[in-house]
Amino acid sequence: MGVEFRSLWITIGKLHRLCPMSQIKQGEKENVRRPGKHLKCPSTFSPGTAMDALVKVFVVFTYVFSLLRISIGVDTITVNQPITDAETITSAGRNFELGFFSPENSKHRYLGIWYKKVSKRTVVWVANRGNPLNDSSGVLKVTSQGILVVLNGANRTLWFSTSSRPAHNPNAQLLDSGNLVMKNGNNGNSENFLWQSFDYPCDTLLPGMKLGWNRVTGLDRYLSSWKTADDPSIGIFTYGIDPSGSPQIFVRNNDSAVTFRSGPWNGGSHGMLKEANGFGTQTVQNDDCDSYALCGANGNCEIDQSPKCECLKGFRPKLQSNWNRSDWSKGCVRSTPLDCQKGDGFVRVSGVKLPDTRKSWFNESMNLKECAARCSRNCSCTAYVNSNIRGGGSGCLLWFGDLIDIREFAENGQDFYVRMSASEVDALSSTNNNSKKKQKQIIVIVISSTGIILLVLVLTLYMLKKMKQKLKIKGYMGHNSDGGETNDGQEHLEIPLFELATLLNATNKFPSDNKIGEGGFGPVYKVIE
Repeated sequence: MGVEFRSLWITIGKLHRLCPMSQIKQGEKENVRRPGKHLKCPSTFSPGTAMDALVKVFVVFTYVFSLLRISIGVDTITVNQPITDAETITSAGRNFELGFFSPENSKHRYLGIWYKKVSKRTVVWVANRGNPLNDSSGVLKVTSQGILVVLNGANRTLWFSTSSRPAHNPNAQLLDSGNLVMKNGNNGNSENFLWQSFDYPCDTLLPGMKLGWNRVTGLDRYLSSWKTADDPSIGIFTYGIDPSGSPQIFVRNNDSAVTFRSGPWNGGSHGMLKEANGFGTQTVQNDDCDSYALCGANGNCEIDQSPKCECLKGFRPKLQSNWNRSDWSKGCVRSTPLDCQKGDGFVRVSGVKLPDTRKSWFNESMNLKECAARCSRNCSCTAYVNSNIRGGGSGCLLWFGDLIDIREFAENGQDFYVRMSASEVDALSSTNNNSKKKQKQIIVIVISSTGIILLVLVLTLYMLKKMKQKLKIKGYMGHNSDGGETNDGQEHLEIPLFELATLLNATNKFPSDNKIGEGGFGPVYKVIE
């Protein structure tokens, strides 16, 4: 910065030696542009000359202060301090930067906010998405009414913020969270902001942002995709919260058709979107089963099965011919109609994403037993579950109508209870009992077979060991008549061997009075010569 100041002061110092053309003699005007020629101004003081110099000094000072503001990286814009296309402001911790930019393959200019510390510019918010500048004449101003305005070179308004509160010394500040706020003076209380960009997100959800409908102000906060990578105008997809029934996150296309649903909040997650301190980058659609209502009403999607879709227990395909063609859109209907007057029952469905809750009712103070009783008394209730899974489960969530967009999870799935006719419950219970009996029989057979196999192996190993020992003994005792090698191929030890008759004669048939001792190998007898 010191180098810039010295250079500028040298320039300013030369201003007093510049002569206006009106003070140059007619004959000398031809020498003005010739190199090496020097002109002298008249010594008489001229107000015009001084005024010209002051104007130039003013212009240079303006340029100095604009450079000073850029280099310091202030985070605030005031009524008397707008920013032009060549200028930016940076948040206090240098996390985010605000200014005018052009997408990679576009000549249009937009006012936006991007990460300051990321090498490749990553834009998180755009003001004039649908009304870009065609050149670099853009200016961002703060009005005395506390309104942010983007103007083009013709002073035409391309974008502006809103505010319903009175403004006193308004200024706009870029916070380290990436939130651009309009506030009165130094009032940093978020409840008193005149306006904030976090209320108008684009395609990025930053930590601290909120989504959903503000019932007091009527503001609906949701994400919307860029039209293309080079065009930040609103694209075909939106990502937001639907407050109907138990609130859920939906991804919709431009004709409002749902393409993805997260599931209701259960105290720890929105079905498959986990609670986190920072939203980060998330992929909301991982496989075909994440496509909304792929298996139709009362159908269940299991990605590892073929086909992917099956009806819930107690239901059958509405159109079997379509089902055979892998067209599951018509879903499933009940195999046996409900008969609320005679009494229905409930069957548990385990490890799934809960059905669409737009046609649901919830109460946070009830327990599961009370929830079951509430659903049982209402013949229109088709399913129930705890609305909060934390602490062993609490609250009550009831469904009315078809159960839509269910999928199985290998882990972190949730159980819920589906209404069935009494006869269907009995049939399923009998089937389950038979299945359990078969499972027990299979277990007994497997255990018995395993035991027998192990026993046979143990006996076989024992017999092999005994045979090996016998072979070793024979190999040790076996010998050739000429004292050669044993059966094992080892050289026979030079120990004399005698026939039993020879020993009997030598010891006189082993009489007790001829016994001279006894050791580990038996009694020892004296040989009679």
